[in-house]
Amino acid sequence: MVNRTGTYIAFDGLGQQDPTKSDFRYYATIQGWSASKSSDFRLTNSHEKASAVRDKSKLATLQASIRQRLQASKNMLIVLSNDTRKSGSVLSWEIERAVDSYDLPLIIAHTGYGSVMNPKGLSDRWPTTLATRLNNGSAKAIHIPFKQDAIFDAIQRFTVNGEKLNGSFTYYDEATHRRWGYIR
Repeated sequence: MVNRTGTYIAFDGLGQQDPTKSDFRYYATIQGWSASKSSDFRLTNSHEKASAVRDKSKLATLQASIRQRLQASKNMLIVLSNDTRKSGSVLSWEIERAVDSYDLPLIIAHTGYGSVMNPKGLSDRWPTTLATRLNNGSAKAIHIPFKQDAIFDAIQRFTVNGEKLNGSFTYYDEATHRRWGYIR
């Protein structure tokens, strides 16, 4: 049995070779937060629990590595931006596997928002595979802003063996957003 302690972080590479031109920059931000000496939180990154795959690897090799990483994950953090594609990216396949094969709770972090208290209002950002699973209830998810406190809290709480999400459109309440200073 695999030790499911990692967080799988998913984002759209936007077909870019230059990571600064894709949503990879948000992944790098999370890594920086976790590595910071001023933070008590340390991310157990599922991407570090399996062998690296080069960008030029065959799709079958990439998918095998992703399956291995997902199997070792306790949850999936999905970073969505205005640029996230509706289909045609590896992100869509990752979401499909995370929900359909591994029953991972989803933490959906929306970039560019100070608070998220109306998840359905952000549906125009969702890849089609995600929208289908949210709308049919097969994905258990919390929707959050791409902010450090929200991300770290959700990663610690919502896991395969931790606190359960009761639906597809869960979000933190206004009081929590205020406590974190996201709204006044």
